[in-house]
Amino acid sequence: MDDEERIVSAASNDAAEEQVEGSLRPQTLNDYIGQEKLKQEIGVYIKAAKQREEALDHVLLYGPPGLGKTTMAVIIANELGVNLKQASGPAIERPGDLVALLNELTPGDVLFIDEIHRLPKNVEEILYSAMEDYYIDIVVGQDAGAHAVHFPLPPFTLIGATTRAGMLAAPLRDRFGINGHMQYYTENDLVAIIHRSAQVLHTAISREGAHAIARRSRGTPRIANRLLKRVRDFAEVAGKETVDPEIVDYALQLLRIDERGLDENDRRVLTTMIELYGGGPVGLTTIAANTGEEAETVADMIEPYLMQIGFLKRTARGRVVTPAAYEHLGIPYNQN
Repeated sequence: MDDEERIVSAASNDAAEEQVEGSLRPQTLNDYIGQEKLKQEIGVYIKAAKQREEALDHVLLYGPPGLGKTTMAVIIANELGVNLKQASGPAIERPGDLVALLNELTPGDVLFIDEIHRLPKNVEEILYSAMEDYYIDIVVGQDAGAHAVHFPLPPFTLIGATTRAGMLAAPLRDRFGINGHMQYYTENDLVAIIHRSAQVLHTAISREGAHAIARRSRGTPRIANRLLKRVRDFAEVAGKETVDPEIVDYALQLLRIDERGLDENDRRVLTTMIELYGGGPVGLTTIAANTGEEAETVADMIEPYLMQIGFLKRTARGRVVTPAAYEHLGIPYNQN
């Protein structure tokens, strides 16, 4: 099962899912559940920018996938009362692609670039002057006739989103005045999100049913909404009017998602480390080779949650499975 097929992957899988997810997104800071510290700070910065009638300072949102970076960008534009232009780092292949985006902006607008760490170097460098001084220099013509054209830009706000902030070049990272670290959500926050999404989807769900889904959602709203939609399908086919813990357990057992939100990929990583290497330490490339996963997939999609719940830890010598993971898997733990 590759990452795109994983129900508990926080990656967004396709355009249809993006459309459904968009319908579940809150539109204002007051409706946004979770990330309280970041919401409070962003609210202050937005209010100050509006009072000064200035563009909001550039914002960098970073953290694991599925935690609401795109939603926060949409809300910031809504709260500012300006237009939002959206793009993705891999889709901006040439400087001309970025120039076309910047040319569409009006004063105060928000330009949101997802996966900003994947911008090509020559495109990224154009952003430096655009962010700092609101201009770009474009080279037109060829050979001896080539010359630079100074192109002024209206004041705007760049919101960059990334799951790998460490990959951003320092000159780009330093030009963001506001840095927002998106954290995993608490179970109570996820329960509130699930109830809100259930209302949007016209699905009845009990509080116990919402908790049962939240516990398996890996601290991530995108996964919570995805599981809710899948459990809703099972409930409708079974003729149940309300999503309750029984139908949640039944559906997610069939989907092979356990009570801590681990799927077959997570369990395969842990059991491989235990069975072949005594629980570690094991290097990342060795884990990837033995599980058939890409090293980047293990590092970005599997490891973070296993570390978050204390099932895996990193040491100077490699990754180590913890006693808590042995207990969860029902495997005797030998400290030696």
